[in-house]
Amino acid sequence: MKKKLFKKLKFISCRHESEFIIEIIKKISAKLCHPVTHSDLVGMTERLEDLYLKINIGENDVRIIGICGMGGIGKTTLARLAYNQMSHHFESKSFIADIREVSDKCGLVSLQKQLLSEIFHDECFEFFNVHEGNDIISHMLSRKKVLVVLDDVDNIQHLKCLVGRHDWFGLGSRIIVTTREEHLLRSWPVDDMYEPKTLNPKDALQLFSLKAFHSDTVPKGDFIELSYHVVKYAGGLPLALEILGCFLCGRDANQWRSAIERLKRDSNKEILDKLRISFDGPEEREKNIFLDIACFFNGKEKDFVMKVLNSCEFFPDIGIDVLIKKSLIKVDEHKYLWMHNLLQEMGRKIVREKCVDEPGKRCRLWEGRDVYHVLTKNTISCLTKVTSVSILLYNIKNNI
Repeated sequence: MKKKLFKKLKFISCRHESEFIIEIIKKISAKLCHPVTHSDLVGMTERLEDLYLKINIGENDVRIIGICGMGGIGKTTLARLAYNQMSHHFESKSFIADIREVSDKCGLVSLQKQLLSEIFHDECFEFFNVHEGNDIISHMLSRKKVLVVLDDVDNIQHLKCLVGRHDWFGLGSRIIVTTREEHLLRSWPVDDMYEPKTLNPKDALQLFSLKAFHSDTVPKGDFIELSYHVVKYAGGLPLALEILGCFLCGRDANQWRSAIERLKRDSNKEILDKLRISFDGPEEREKNIFLDIACFFNGKEKDFVMKVLNSCEFFPDIGIDVLIKKSLIKVDEHKYLWMHNLLQEMGRKIVREKCVDEPGKRCRLWEGRDVYHVLTKNTISCLTKVTSVSILLYNIKNNI
């Protein structure tokens, strides 16, 4: 009886000791990565805290962490900030920016050489194909504790040639991958994933004020109401807040009003060009689904949208999932489809660009005046008839 009691007490003691050690490691990890943000990086403290919990720098393992979200949400800014704050805990480091763009222009081998050159500064690497690069990376980094950030990944080959397997890196290494493509992270052995959210109204107004007024508060008078209009338009997207804030900086209230009115008719090109990168990636059917949601179904029930899109033979079961994984749309807890208002605006602009002057030559019609014009003037084209007759009938039925 005494022996059994002793064994039980010993087991409890060991269990409590192991739990105690884990708690110590977590606290040390939190101290090592205590978030420190600059005054112009609004809303970053909470994001960093959440990211550091996933990075878990106190554990002596190899971890690959993904940061995923729509364009302009702040993935690169967050990764850069974490990189700068954590880098002194590692033997070597590498931040490879704009991987999508660099890969298209210079190829995968150039990215492999950049990774090696940033970690081994005094060595020159000569190889001419990705397979050689894979061998060199896995051999030379397997005993080294490194911090690597791969920014703007959009192809599985980027991960195969730069990350490979966990055993390519020494114990304690951390690899951070930023991407708009959630599917890439799901199809690769990523240990955890962090998805930044849009800024809340308070932080959004503060960030906009910093760019527009070089202050974290809005000046009194007309600018208060005008700032709220711009912040609402940006929808908490840091990219939009920064671009619009910089554009309006130094202009008077009348110029602000003019700019806001213009935004209602003609979107900011710099913002939409950044967002359009995600649209250019999917197949044609997924693009059609995205445009239909942007023009007609943002905020509508998913099951209803699926029925309409099935009638257009767009295969929405896979198509909608692709768009979700590309951070272009979301499905909320009530099974409604949503996309950011600036993504919706981008989609509608793409449709309008097909023919600015004649709505009947566009593939989709969603505004009542355009539908009325097409039906009364009989200017509907064959393209419009084929691709969106069911949507057009839906608009008429609902008096849109």
